[in-house]
Amino acid sequence: MEKVIIVRYSEIHLKGKNRGYFERVLILNMEKSLKGIKHEIKRQSGRYLVEGFELDETEEILSRLKRVFGIHSLSVALKVPTKMGAIFNAAKEVCFPVGSFKVNSHRADKSFELNSMQISAEIGGRILSTFKNLTVDVHDPSFIINVDVRENGTTLVFNEFFKGAGGMPVGTSGKGMLLISGGIDSPVAGHMIAKRGMQIDCIHFHSYPYTNLQAREKVVDLAKVLSKYTCGTRLNIISVTQIQEEIHKKCNGEYMVTILRRFMMRIAERLAQKYGAQCLITGESLGQVASQTIEGMTSSNSVIESLPVLRPLCGFDKDEIIERSRDMGAFEISIQPFEDCCTVFLPKHPVIKPSLESVEEEESKLDVENLVKGALASLEIINL
Repeated sequence: MEKVIIVRYSEIHLKGKNRGYFERVLILNMEKSLKGIKHEIKRQSGRYLVEGFELDETEEILSRLKRVFGIHSLSVALKVPTKMGAIFNAAKEVCFPVGSFKVNSHRADKSFELNSMQISAEIGGRILSTFKNLTVDVHDPSFIINVDVRENGTTLVFNEFFKGAGGMPVGTSGKGMLLISGGIDSPVAGHMIAKRGMQIDCIHFHSYPYTNLQAREKVVDLAKVLSKYTCGTRLNIISVTQIQEEIHKKCNGEYMVTILRRFMMRIAERLAQKYGAQCLITGESLGQVASQTIEGMTSSNSVIESLPVLRPLCGFDKDEIIERSRDMGAFEISIQPFEDCCTVFLPKHPVIKPSLESVEEEESKLDVENLVKGALASLEIINL
């Protein structure tokens, strides 16, 4: 009797002739997530088994695999020879001592002498004879004993399904560059796009010494949380201090956030192109703050030369974003009270619906190209 973890994939079964590619990426990501833990991953008829691990590592393996996109569900199972005595012994191990139960059986090995219904009846009868405090309830049982008779002479017995992260394996949908701040929204945006299979690099803009090093470390911590779902990420850190100082000196203060946002998009696109990223990703939600009106987004988009901009949170309200932030484990970091660059030189009354003409007029007071080059020269890279 061996303890194993069953891994069932999500949308990959819909991929037809390309399924092999998606499976290979999923296995690679599973191996990355389990780095440092002794294990083996074996394919078994549309699912995978994690085997050969130490029993005290079970919960850690489950925790890591639950964050791997492309996995639909997981179960901790006992693998035994396909013999009724061995199957019953495993069923006893996963059985609760009190309550109601039923047995669900699946027979992939059609050469086994009993069919699925007969297996369920046989195991259920033996369980009732052994555990006097149990009753059978096929409609609403307290727990279910699952018996999965495989084609290779082994059977898997388990009682729980753990929900996986769903989605598609990271790396099967290209690469994107996420503009990540220290707030709640942008890590959630990255998480959502990674769930659709996109590899994520991050870019963060800071205004040291106007912002402190704690604000920087906060973003590093958020990128670390995100990297657990993306099988690693590269965090690019850029100083926009000089840009903000120049905007503050030469431009109408009401346009500070709008113009700064345009610089960020220019810089992010150039870095994305350098790394082969195919889009930019932001945490903007329509109407949430002054820079996130449709006019503000139009202004930001107008400086992008070739890449699409994905805004997965555009239709979300704040409560929905907070809920997702909590679920991914980023919320408590995001609410730490360290300001990011967007709060530096913040005007009392930022322009809410800027016309593109007025923004371009204010921005013409700046040496845009040299400011962009200066910012890119400050690049610091952290691989997570």
